[in-house]
Amino acid sequence: MKQILTMMLASFAMLTIHAQNLGLEEAYNLSAQNYPLIKQRELIKQTTGYSIDNLSKGFLPQFSLSGQATYQSEVTKVSVPVPGVNIEPPSKDQYKILADVSQLIYDGGIIKQQKNIQQLNEDAENQQVEVELYKLKERINQLFLGILFLDEQLKQVDLVKQDLNIGIQRVEAQVNNGVAFRSNLNVLKAELLKQDQRIIELRSSRKGFVDVLSLFMNKELPEDIQLQKPVAAATLLNSEIERPELKLYSTQEKLLGGQFKLIDSKNRPKASLFWQGGYGRPGLNFLKNEFDFFYTTGVRFNWNFGGLYTQKKEKKIIALNQKTLDIQKEVFLLNTNTQLKQQHSEIEKLNKLITSDKEIIDLRIKVKDASKAQLENGVITANDYLREVNAEDLARQSLITHQVQLLQAEINYQTILGK
Repeated sequence: MKQILTMMLASFAMLTIHAQNLGLEEAYNLSAQNYPLIKQRELIKQTTGYSIDNLSKGFLPQFSLSGQATYQSEVTKVSVPVPGVNIEPPSKDQYKILADVSQLIYDGGIIKQQKNIQQLNEDAENQQVEVELYKLKERINQLFLGILFLDEQLKQVDLVKQDLNIGIQRVEAQVNNGVAFRSNLNVLKAELLKQDQRIIELRSSRKGFVDVLSLFMNKELPEDIQLQKPVAAATLLNSEIERPELKLYSTQEKLLGGQFKLIDSKNRPKASLFWQGGYGRPGLNFLKNEFDFFYTTGVRFNWNFGGLYTQKKEKKIIALNQKTLDIQKEVFLLNTNTQLKQQHSEIEKLNKLITSDKEIIDLRIKVKDASKAQLENGVITANDYLREVNAEDLARQSLITHQVQLLQAEINYQTILGK
């Protein structure tokens, strides 16, 4: 039972540790899922569904009802007498109620093209949402790497405090033996308190970053959340750009193509079946001056040539829109490649600076270690020792800054590529 309990506690501890670790991809996913703009996708889907459903009803039978009552000053009369036949002229007041039912059988492909345009429009709007969501990555990068930078700063403060405590111990022994002034000890203690203040500032800034990240993720993150340091993939100058903007341009091109086809469909002939029935006076027989039922049925053909006057210019407008879209795409690729070049140069620069930082730190450590021995032997004062400690601290701060900047540049490079 003890072994089982131990295993359960160990498993729970591992789950707890895992739950308190956060990776950059998880931050991306949760932020995107909880970003308010994501709700727009469902609205776009519903709107497209309603529009396509309404278009589909264009092939349902269409029903109309009309009526009229008229009075005319003259009616047709048969003035030639016919023996044995009395032709009564129709009344000057006439009445008619008509019911018309028509069934579209060919519309030139208009409804099909309109459905296609609605679907393409949905794709374009959804891709526009993807473009906006992708911009969210940049903000998450800033928050995530900001927290990592502060974590490295806190680690460096701990190293400085270790050096200060070593110096305090040695000077304190000298003061107790009467070979050093207490002011030397106070200088180091004051600097130690200053480092404690620095910790307070860094932790406060870190909490602010974590709180903002929690808002984006819509998830309560503990103040001491540990972030997994992302590993940037090797950057390649020849990597293909896979940004969502490119897919947006592609969907917009397809949408323009659909509009082009719709123009042709509108200028084609239409055909439908119809049935028209009514009740009135006179009916279809004008010689019968009585109220009567009547109907007609057949095929109705319609070809409107008015659209041919504007068809050419309408297609030219679409062609101009296509050229505008091509220019926008070209500008986007130029700007993106420019950003990639800048980030690549930044990466090369930071790699060189980091190499130099490490060499400086090695030298500063040697100087500081020598000053420790000198401080213990009373050759230098606490201020001299503190100067060397701070010099190493500055060198390490420079390394931390450049390392985080390098990671940020590498991640930015991947983000600009669309990876």
